[in-house]
This record gives sequence, structure tokens and C-alpha cells, in this order.
Amino acid sequence: MEYQNSQPVAGPVPKLPVAAPFGGGRTVITEAAVAKVAGIAARSVPGVYSLGSGPSRALGAIRDAVGGADHAAGVRAEVGETQVAVDIDLVAVYGTPLHPLANQIRAAVYAAVEELVGLQVIEVNIEIHDVYVPGPVKPPVAGEARPTREVI
Repeated sequence: MEYQNSQPVAGPVPKLPVAAPFGGGRTVITEAAVAKVAGIAARSVPGVYSLGSGPSRALGAIRDAVGGADHAAGVRAEVGETQVAVDIDLVAVYGTPLHPLANQIRAAVYAAVEELVGLQVIEVNIEIHDVYVPGPVKPPVAGEARPTREVI
């Protein structure tokens, strides 16, 4: 008996990975690639202000001002044949519970690295260096004259 799905398919159907038809080869995934994937995953978690320690964040601010972005800043990865270990340094946003934040980051990094890189994550070590406290919002002072530009 043939099975027909009565539900319409929304969008393209993803293709499954296919094995190489002729022999094989060697795939090398570098520590930088794994660190970048882990860094993007860690930044996606709400409550992460930035990645890296003080000096690396200062260098990152200069890099961002010039127009570059280092997604692997504050992330180190040790890659083996089939496994990887990740170390992450970060600054959290004030008011975010730190232990649950670390657990959410671990879950995001495990999922991203195992899905996108295909290596087993054996550990994700997280070091929280600082907590970002935003400054008070200054309301505009009444009567303060702001320069206006004339539209030509």
C-alpha cells in the first residue's frame, strides 16, 4: 500500500546528507571554525553582553570600529578527531541569573557545534569575567536648545 501525505509541504524539502559515491577523503575542521560557530551560538543567548575578557573586548571594539567582526573572540576550541572542548569568556548583562545563563549558553553551543560541525562536544567551560551595568538613561533637559539644521 502506498502512503500519501495529506498535509501540504511548506517550502522546499531539505535533502539528507549523501555519502561520497567514490572513495572518500579527509575533512579537517580547524579550531578557528569551531570557535566561530560556538561564539555565534553563545552570543545568541539573551543575557550575554559580550564575549572575551577585558583586553580582548578592547581589541574587539577597535575591530568593530574599523568595520570587522571577530565572531570567535573570547572563545577557544580544542579539536580532536571526533570530539571538541570549548572555553568561553564572557560578560553578562546585570540582572541575568548567572548559573542559568551559563547552562543556556552550554545548550546553545552543544547544539550548534554538534549540528553544524558534526563533532561531539565533550565540555563547554564558561568563565564570566564581568557584569555589564547600563548607565542611567538621561532624559532631555527642558529648555535645552539643540542646534537645528536648515533644510535646503
